[in-house]
Amino acid sequence: MNELIFVVDDEPDILELVSLHLKKSGFKVAEFQDGKAFLSAIEHRVPDLVILDLMLPDADGLEVCKYLRKREEFSYLPIIMLTAKVEETDKVLGLELGADDYVTKPFSPRELIARVKAVLRRRERKGNGAQVKIGGILTLDMQKYQVGVEGRRVELTSTEFRILKLLSSKKGWVFTRDQILDYLWGDEKVVLDRTIDVHIKNIREKLGKAGKFIKNIRGVGYKLEDYRP
Repeated sequence: MNELIFVVDDEPDILELVSLHLKKSGFKVAEFQDGKAFLSAIEHRVPDLVILDLMLPDADGLEVCKYLRKREEFSYLPIIMLTAKVEETDKVLGLELGADDYVTKPFSPRELIARVKAVLRRRERKGNGAQVKIGGILTLDMQKYQVGVEGRRVELTSTEFRILKLLSSKKGWVFTRDQILDYLWGDEKVVLDRTIDVHIKNIREKLGKAGKFIKNIRGVGYKLEDYRP
C-alpha cells in the first residue's frame, strides 16, 4: 500500500490506536493533535487520505473540511470524519461539506481500516481516459477525474464523482439507492441510505444548470438523462 494517511485527533489514546492499526495494515501515518499543525503540514505534503476529528482544541473539524474543499489542490483529497457526535444531522452536515465518509466514536479499528481501504479504492478506480458528454454542457473526464459545465471546472469529491460516473455509465437507467451503495462500498457498506441523497444534493448544487440532468425517481432512486437544454 504505502499510502500516507494524516490522522488528526486531540485524544492521544485515539491517535495512538488509529495510527497503530493503520501501520499494521501497511499505511504510512502522520499524527496531529490540533488543526494548526495539520494545516501547516498539509501545505508541504499532501497525503493520500485524511482522518479528521470534528472536535479539535483549536478548530472546528467541519470548518477545516470546508476550508480544504475550497482549495483546488485539496478539493479531491479523501476525508473521513472521526466524531463522537452521533446525531444524524451532524453526519449529514459533514457529508454536505464534502467529507467522503464518517466513523463515530467509539469505533471498531477493523471497521475504520475497512472504510479507509474502500475510500482509497474508489479513488483508484479510474476509467479508460474517455470523456463523457451529457446534454451538450456537462463533461466527465474519466482519467483525470474532472467534471466541467460549459467549460467551467466543477470540483467534486471522490465519492461525488463516482456517483456521477455510475449514473453516466447507463444514461436513462434508474439506479436504486442500494445499487449506488453497492457500487461505492460493496460488502463494506455500513452507511445510511440518506447518505446517497445528501451526495446527490451536493452534486446537483455544484453542477448548477447541469444539475437538472440528474432525476429523482420517487421511491426508487436516481437516473441521468441526456438531453439538450
